[in-house]
Amino acid sequence: MDHMSDVPPTHSSSMPAPNGAAAGAQDDLANAKTSAINSRQVVMPQATSKSCEPDTFVAAQSTMASIQNSSTAQSLSNGPMAQGAKDQMAKTSSEFQNVADSRVTPSKPAATGQQLTHYHSMFYNILSWQNPRVSAVSFASVVTVILAARYLNILHYLFRTGFLLLAITASLEVAGKALLDNGIASRFRPKRYYTIPREVLESSLDDLEQFINFFMIESQRILFAENVPKTLAASGAALVSWGLIKIMPLWGLALVATCVVFVTPLVYVTNKEAIDDLLDRSSVAVNQQVNQLRELTAHHTNRATESMKTYAGEYSSKAQDLMARKGGSPLGPQKQEHTLKPSEVAGTAATSQLPTPPVTEPTNSQVAAAAPAVPKTEPSPVAAI
Repeated sequence: MDHMSDVPPTHSSSMPAPNGAAAGAQDDLANAKTSAINSRQVVMPQATSKSCEPDTFVAAQSTMASIQNSSTAQSLSNGPMAQGAKDQMAKTSSEFQNVADSRVTPSKPAATGQQLTHYHSMFYNILSWQNPRVSAVSFASVVTVILAARYLNILHYLFRTGFLLLAITASLEVAGKALLDNGIASRFRPKRYYTIPREVLESSLDDLEQFINFFMIESQRILFAENVPKTLAASGAALVSWGLIKIMPLWGLALVATCVVFVTPLVYVTNKEAIDDLLDRSSVAVNQQVNQLRELTAHHTNRATESMKTYAGEYSSKAQDLMARKGGSPLGPQKQEHTLKPSEVAGTAATSQLPTPPVTEPTNSQVAAAAPAVPKTEPSPVAAI
């Protein structure tokens, strides 16, 4: 090396033989030079390695820059696939923002006059597929949660994770205090424990209240038939669920209900014109059948009324003829009432003779003559039989 070439070599054979102290000084000088050379040989690699570290970092940066500026990387980052992915991400974020903005209270109140919740608008926006990416993500999320609850023992993994986390934390704390006189877990402890701000908590409670009231209001609107088609649809869904629950587990029923709730509006939105045309034709046909049924019912009702009137007239005439043949009314001959004049009343009172009461007591002979005769002989038993 260069430092070694600057130092002249020392050979004891070329030097003259020193005497006394001069020889000892020369030996010390030679030893010092040798130790300096050795120390330089040990330190130089460290200095060289330190000087090489910036060069290595610069080389890595230049390599990364060359890779990023290469044609392949540029085609991947600025190509149609990357641009399409960026556009889809931008549209998805925009649709999520639209759903968030749609959380407003509907202007039309319920039949009772009370205001609905903002979840009515949000769920209507999602289920009507006005923002298809958000609806698709929501549908996939619900299906994933149902399948995870069915095939993954979530409570098992939750308790196991909690056990391992707490055991590792406690072990590190104990080991740190035993070996280092300072706990390891306590080093990661925050200066102030995390808390939920009151504003966030109040807003969360308000959202929870609106979410619960959404289901309460909708269930009562269906129960009291505020919208008859919805009530009929809910009745049909309950009937089908009652039949399927006998042959299908609960998670399967929840999966089918989720698919019906999300897929049915999608089918309607996709084929809206054809479905509306079919519904209009069905409505016209149903109205025609109802009108024909009304006319037929009115016709038969009129005929039945006329027949009843005819039969009632015939039976009434027959009854009158029968009573006329018998010579009177069924209640017998009616007595004619005659109003007496005052002269007739006086004459009647004069001509009417009332019996006079007896003045003397009747004798025994008169009583015996008035009594009926009693037979003197009793009838024989044979004659009585």
